[in-house]
Amino acid sequence: MADPSSYRPKPGEIPDSPGVYRFRDEHRRVIYVGKAKSLRQRLANYFQDLAGLHPRTRSMVTTAASVEWTVVSTEVEALQLEYSWIKEYDPRFNVKYRDDKSYPYLAVTMNEEFPRVQVMRGHKKKGVRYFGPYAHAWAIRDTVDLLLRVFPVRTCSAGVFKNAARTGRPCLLGYIGKCSAPCVDRVSAEDHRELAEEFCDFMAGRTGTYLRRLEKQMTEAAEDMEYERAARLRDDIGALKKAMEKNAVVLADATDADLIAVAEDELEAAVQIFHVRGGRVRGQRGWVTDKVEEITTGALVEHALQQLYGEESGDAVPREVLVPALPDPVEPVQQWLTGRRGSGVSLRIPQRGDKKALMETVERNAQQALVLHKTKRASDLTTRSRALEEISDALGLDSAPLRIECYDISHLQGDDVVASMVVFEDGLARKSEYRRFQIKGFAGQDDVRSMHEVITRRFRRYLAEKERTGEWTDGRDGAEGTAPDGLTEPPASTLTEDDGRPKRFAYPPQLVVVDGGAPQVAAARRALDELGIDDIAVCGLAKRLEEVWLPGDDDPVVLPRTSEGLYLLQRVRDEAHRFAITYQRAKRAKRFRSSPLDDVPGLGDTRRQALIKHFGSLKKLRSATIDQICDVPGIGRKTAETIVAALARAAPAAPAVNTATGEIMDDTEEPADSTGSPGEPVPTGAPDERRGQER
Repeated sequence: MADPSSYRPKPGEIPDSPGVYRFRDEHRRVIYVGKAKSLRQRLANYFQDLAGLHPRTRSMVTTAASVEWTVVSTEVEALQLEYSWIKEYDPRFNVKYRDDKSYPYLAVTMNEEFPRVQVMRGHKKKGVRYFGPYAHAWAIRDTVDLLLRVFPVRTCSAGVFKNAARTGRPCLLGYIGKCSAPCVDRVSAEDHRELAEEFCDFMAGRTGTYLRRLEKQMTEAAEDMEYERAARLRDDIGALKKAMEKNAVVLADATDADLIAVAEDELEAAVQIFHVRGGRVRGQRGWVTDKVEEITTGALVEHALQQLYGEESGDAVPREVLVPALPDPVEPVQQWLTGRRGSGVSLRIPQRGDKKALMETVERNAQQALVLHKTKRASDLTTRSRALEEISDALGLDSAPLRIECYDISHLQGDDVVASMVVFEDGLARKSEYRRFQIKGFAGQDDVRSMHEVITRRFRRYLAEKERTGEWTDGRDGAEGTAPDGLTEPPASTLTEDDGRPKRFAYPPQLVVVDGGAPQVAAARRALDELGIDDIAVCGLAKRLEEVWLPGDDDPVVLPRTSEGLYLLQRVRDEAHRFAITYQRAKRAKRFRSSPLDDVPGLGDTRRQALIKHFGSLKKLRSATIDQICDVPGIGRKTAETIVAALARAAPAAPAVNTATGEIMDDTEEPADSTGSPGEPVPTGAPDERRGQER
């Protein structure tokens, strides 16, 4: 690990002008490329105290052994040079977009003497017109089959074309009228190229001209009583309209635009692009990238624009590009796009109307792509095994943590404080064992004390279960140990209810993960120590920097960006947060629902809140006498009598039932029931409510 101060440039060496810089490692390999409006200010940020750097930035500067820069005249030149160097050096610490699949394009080889229409994948070639990308190759073939009636362009390979020219006989398409057969000189090279250009114009969205021309020819043929020709033209018009129907109109006024949406979490980002031409969606594509550096959504958009238009011809850049966030600064990017197109390009965020609605559709596709990517990654057995091994090595565990429990606290400014417990076994969520907790009293104002209370309550129940079932080392079926009665493992009947479901808190985890840093980890460890439990490991995952904290350590464990162990810990932590905040919102909504006190005449919000605060709950208020209610400031005897009468008329709520065991619960602990059970995972690119007042 290199010390950044060993290669830090001397004061005054770095120019205060736009430019592009490169960090190299000890083997002179370029590991990062960046651009800056002011090289001096930008590079100074890398050579500050390492503790103040983002973990990924810290990893980059400690891997590097030197830095160099190139001065340019404008920010637009810096943008172009940065893109060229990223393509040339492929730096490991730069954002790299990779296609989530190989998309097929409809290509017209205008660089050949006799242009050919075909399906193409991979790198684009100079002189070839591309349309798409399409989701499936068969969609291209269906479209081409319809259009060949009107634009009989060559579709055969070079070998078939040469063989037909040698024998003087065209292929089947030439006989049935779906190819103009330039191979046997039925049409000249100039006329065939004109057909290909008309085909490209139609695919580019200029459809009205050809439809009107065919309709006019059909009418003239009918007037001249050439009914067979008129029928063929009618069928041609139908084929064109059918081809157009395959792409529904989404934007009016024949708009040409590309819509780019981003869904992201701390480690990865998914980008989706819809290509709209002539108001119709002509293509769709998507990328997934690892976030190897600290980066904003605007910067992700900038990299996506470079990836999308860096190697495209100018006509591939539309007049309008709609994005979820603008790069900072936006002017150089807009100038670069204008230079690529050769005319003005509008780069903006849609605010209302059809474009805003379509952007929401693109965003949903991006979120689904990210979820699908993570699901595929999580479902792989080898990947899960490697993740558990990496966690075991990083935390110094004796064995892989086959059962992981994660805890999170959620509240809104100290009100409706709740906690969640989620369970992952063998790297997969065990949703039937999720639990929820209510936090009351002083702990509700303090996440650390709330965490201590939750851990204490959960493992106090575990100890109670263990006393009834006997001592064992793991608690999972088949684990060896010694029980007081001499059994090598607890009988199955002691771990399950009569209906076969597991008892609450019967199984201990090998690892407890808390959402937070060193204070929360210390609170969890202290709670376990107070209960005499020393065989369960504890760690915390701090959300902002993705650092893993261990009890008693002054410095966190920083797992590599590509670590499957970090990915699993992040997924566990995010699920705990989602489950906690879902429960917290449900409780808050329930608190604001109508209550019997709403019907009491003359009882306003202030006195209703005073009553609930004085008694603690509506249940305790129901059991209070008139004299006790009169003790509340502002409540007279007549009002108290009215309150008692209103509460008597209202039916009490049914007791809560544990859906996992069938037991009636107290009001401080709940299982995952239908109102809070985790369904489909929330896309990780969704906003984190904890950044505001709610957490």
